[in-house]
Amino acid sequence: MAELTVGMTYGNALFQAACEVNKKDVILDEATQFLELLEREPDLCAFIDTPVISIAEKKDVLKSILEGRISEELLNFLYVMVDKGRTRHFERAIKVYKELLNKEEGISYGKILSVKPLSTDRLEKFEAETGKLLQQNVKLENEIDTKLIGGIKILIDGKVIDASIRKRLDDLNNTII
Repeated sequence: MAELTVGMTYGNALFQAACEVNKKDVILDEATQFLELLEREPDLCAFIDTPVISIAEKKDVLKSILEGRISEELLNFLYVMVDKGRTRHFERAIKVYKELLNKEEGISYGKILSVKPLSTDRLEKFEAETGKLLQQNVKLENEIDTKLIGGIKILIDGKVIDASIRKRLDDLNNTII
């Protein structure tokens, strides 16, 4: 619970700072690239997360790697996280940031599960129909789930639209028993 609160607090703060300087998309892109760097370089991630290394040393390393490559606002945000010992919450903060940006733009992201990959046309059709149902813009990412047997299952904003054969069989099974 505390991790969610920290992530929300820092994500909100970064989003407000990005709004003030009108760099919402730039900062999201830079933060996403930095997250990818941390994923590729686990030693860097461990370095900035460890309490054993001094704050000044961590900031020097971040400055040498990132200065001139990312916006000043994001670099300062990372410095604050280092100062407060909250760098391990960076990923959650960026997730909150993305959610705030999507909410502001009126876009909801979700998953559509199917047995086979959906064509672009079919995916766009499902996005349009789901958006119409939820009364918002929807972007869906197609994932394969062979357990469905057939049909589709959409997961978005905590809601489930299940039109799979598996669901129908389960319902039929519950009716018979």
